[in-house]
Amino acid sequence: MAAEDLPSEFDIVILGTGLAESVVAAACSRVGQRVLHLDRRSHYAANWASFTFNGLLTWIQEHHEESQPEELQDWSSLLEEGEELIYLNPSDSASIRNLQVFCFTSEKDEEEEAQSAVPPSTTEEEKGEAADDTVDETESADPKEEESEEKPEETAAGQEGQGAQTAGEGPEVDQSHPSVAQSQSEPTRKKISYAQLVKEGRRFNIDLVSKLMYSRGSLVDLLIKSNVSRYAEFKNVTRILTYRHGNVEQVPCSRADVFASRQLSVVEKRKLMRFLTSCVEETEEQQAFTGRPYLDFLRDQQLGDNLQHFLLHSIAMVTEDTPTEVGLASTRHFLRCLGRYGNTPFLFPVYGLGEIPQCFCRMCAVFGGIYCLRHSVHCLLVDKDSNRCKAVIDSRGQRISCNHFVVEDGYVEANRKNVATPTRFISRAVLITDASVLPSGSDQHVSMVTVPPIAAGSPAVKMVELCPSSMTCMSGTYLVHLTCQSVGSSYQDLSPVVTKLFHTPESHDQGTTSRNTHTHTQDGWIQVERFITEHRPSVLWCLYFNMADGDGTQVQGHNLPSNVYLCSGPDADLGHDHAIRQAELIFQKILPEEDFCPPAPNPEDIIYDGDGTSFPEEEEKQEEELVEEQEVQTEE
Repeated sequence: MAAEDLPSEFDIVILGTGLAESVVAAACSRVGQRVLHLDRRSHYAANWASFTFNGLLTWIQEHHEESQPEELQDWSSLLEEGEELIYLNPSDSASIRNLQVFCFTSEKDEEEEAQSAVPPSTTEEEKGEAADDTVDETESADPKEEESEEKPEETAAGQEGQGAQTAGEGPEVDQSHPSVAQSQSEPTRKKISYAQLVKEGRRFNIDLVSKLMYSRGSLVDLLIKSNVSRYAEFKNVTRILTYRHGNVEQVPCSRADVFASRQLSVVEKRKLMRFLTSCVEETEEQQAFTGRPYLDFLRDQQLGDNLQHFLLHSIAMVTEDTPTEVGLASTRHFLRCLGRYGNTPFLFPVYGLGEIPQCFCRMCAVFGGIYCLRHSVHCLLVDKDSNRCKAVIDSRGQRISCNHFVVEDGYVEANRKNVATPTRFISRAVLITDASVLPSGSDQHVSMVTVPPIAAGSPAVKMVELCPSSMTCMSGTYLVHLTCQSVGSSYQDLSPVVTKLFHTPESHDQGTTSRNTHTHTQDGWIQVERFITEHRPSVLWCLYFNMADGDGTQVQGHNLPSNVYLCSGPDADLGHDHAIRQAELIFQKILPEEDFCPPAPNPEDIIYDGDGTSFPEEEEKQEEELVEEQEVQTEE
């Protein structure tokens, strides 16, 4: 709807289209409330948004540019007796900071580079022939020769490792890593240039926030209950991986995975199944560890290092000092979600997480909600006696009356907030890579990867790797999201993890890793360092940034009118419970007697006026007319 056509009275005005605000809008519109939903941005979902690659570049440019502060206009002429003005914040740039972008791939395609290499003195025909010859030579070259030319350090390192093995008395060969000869026989990956990323930019859907949907979590339950799930498609997360001892390993989490796993011995499999079965119900033994670290409880269960790592970091997804009761609750939640839609507890929406807020916005619009992007609210008109917001003034100077006002946290001025704790931040990284961190026979995997702290004081990192079938990246690439609680800047927190798992110019080992083994000599056991070539995925492009943590944002107790409700942004948790819980709490304050997001009727069950359906009064009238016609015919 055009901004000039906005009605002047609504039940609820909502500013911001994040997940919590969108759920509130859908819930209120569904029960008959008149909803006006605004956002000053040109896109939906605020910090929950998904962008194409070109759209993300525009978003980065906008945040790098210093926005000019808007001049506060005097709206006192619109005040009525007994009212006062509360101005809103004209900018929300404080929620995103420390943006850093790196491009590690070539600017041009291989064909363009080959054409540019042709001497300029040649004719057009000669240029074409030379370019064709160059391409043909490149395509017909032996992959072994190409790889040995491109990575001489890897080959040298491999030879050094072979020499070290020969010098000893035959140490055992680690079968989990390919030898140099094996790795060189693999086909080389097709190089993807920056120009290709831009050209295929519409095939990317890059989320600002990285989350997954627990199959029995509050968001999935709400999508099913409200029938909003029909507006989106979902894909199973097929693998749960972990980074351990320099390797990426698959975590057995379901019963089938446990028994099929080659990483665990028979004894470990029995211990794991016994422990998972005992976790379902609370026992006195578990209560005895209340308040103590979860790791201590796992050790008390006589679980080995393998099982402790899997349970702590990949199933419960907690830290070593997390209390036992919290760790057990997380483990139970993980187990409850297994098997509902697949072998893992997680789902991911096709086309990215930015689809979810838009699904709820669509439901709101279906039931009469009005939407207007690039449109904002400048100030609130508050009744001094009741301390309630009576109306808002939009960016065009229109006075719009409302009974309730829901607003994103970033729109509220700092002097109106009672800041109890400093703002916490989330560290985020977005990578475009050329291969999976754990290649397999299928390229259709969506993987959840847990990375424990790699050094003292560093945070644990959650990583989600998306394949092209999730409709979030172009063919031949993978989209990788890394998230952790901020300790420093996002680059300081996450770049060490990136350099360990992926190949970048900052990887000092140039694609090789050194592993320590032991071999027996006449002088006893000595340590031998072996270099093994690893074909880690290469990072083509990456973005680092920090985002305000919504879980650390206080939304109550501020100096605001009683009918104004704040919504915070995304939090660092993997699920969506924080946003859904916040939306439900706001809805209950506004409409305490109404059901939260009742099921929407199916389209085929809706009866519209004028679709041929007759009402009782019309049926009686038609019967009377028919009787009169029959009487007339009888008389004739």
